[in-house]
Amino acid sequence: WGPTVFSNPFNMSANPIATFVTNQGEFKAEIFLNELPLTASNFIDLAKSGFYNGLHFHRVIKDFMIQFGCPYSKDPNSRKAGTGGPQPNSTFVNLVTNKTENRLRDGSIKDEFPGCPKITNAVGTLSMANTGAPNSGGSQFFINTADNEFLDFWRSDLSESQHPVFGRIISGSEVVTKIGNADADSGDRPRKPIQMISVTIA
Repeated sequence: WGPTVFSNPFNMSANPIATFVTNQGEFKAEIFLNELPLTASNFIDLAKSGFYNGLHFHRVIKDFMIQFGCPYSKDPNSRKAGTGGPQPNSTFVNLVTNKTENRLRDGSIKDEFPGCPKITNAVGTLSMANTGAPNSGGSQFFINTADNEFLDFWRSDLSESQHPVFGRIISGSEVVTKIGNADADSGDRPRKPIQMISVTIA
């Protein structure tokens, strides 16, 4: 975690800030609303509705990433954790265009790439989780705890994975590191539940 990691290639001064309060401490992230308005607006809508409050990190892989945002993870031992998303066919407002957007039949949103800025999956960035199929991102995202450029949507030369970055940690990186170092079982689930108490947007 260093200042060069978070060099700012865009004018993001007006972007919203998300505050994540967990049972391990607090961290904050800049949400790239100006750069990925659809993806960021989806996240902000879910956060403001209280969707994320009380959920648990369901996947922690040391020196790789920590994943969060499945509604089934309200029960930290649920076998369905990692498979859920937003309410099917629900709507949210694109905060840049003020247009109402429709989530898909499974609650997912439309892919914003490849037409969005190429922001790499560097350590400390927030990136959308998906199934690998087109238009399969929803409420789940992960925070990179290593430089994972092979997850960049334009790096098909490295892997088939395509995960757009929509935010970056701006404070509390030590909390993210602590979560990333948590002891996990063979399915990458933390042995001691790590709960998100609240996510707020300012």
